[in-house]
Amino acid sequence: MKKGFTLLELLIVIGILAILTTIVTVVLNPAQLLAQARDSQRLSDLNSLNSALGLFVASASTTNTFAATTTCTVATSTGPFSTACALNNSTNISGTGWVAVNFLDVPSGSPLSKLPIDPTNSTTYFYGYKSDSSTLTYELDAKLESAKYSPLNGTDGGNKPDFYEIGTDPGLDM
Repeated sequence: MKKGFTLLELLIVIGILAILTTIVTVVLNPAQLLAQARDSQRLSDLNSLNSALGLFVASASTTNTFAATTTCTVATSTGPFSTACALNNSTNISGTGWVAVNFLDVPSGSPLSKLPIDPTNSTTYFYGYKSDSSTLTYELDAKLESAKYSPLNGTDGGNKPDFYEIGTDPGLDM
């Protein structure tokens, strides 16, 4: 008597595995999990940058203020943003990056080693920054994409319902 599996038994096992794989994929929704991971990174980046800007403002003096905001837009991005990360070399913390603040002027040392860049960094998903040097206020923006985090867009106190806004003035017009 031969030992082994029949073709029918193998097809049944393969069918069951295919059904289980489909169910797991539908339940876990890997695309949504990846979007949540990117949003989590965005929130972490903006919170770190917000803390760094807070240290900068706390140590601000007449020689240590916000630089004039420059334009650095993403590809063909349109919209109200005066600054958004776009270039690989725009992560500089010396005031020449996409955030025009010289973090090297913070007396205790720069709180950042480089400026964060959006995980996707496209015309749809990017970080925005705007400052007002007369009031030392600023706003940081990011568009959140996941179903889990996108409700934060409308409850952040800012004036743009499609963007997550954080800073000393999240309603600063960009």
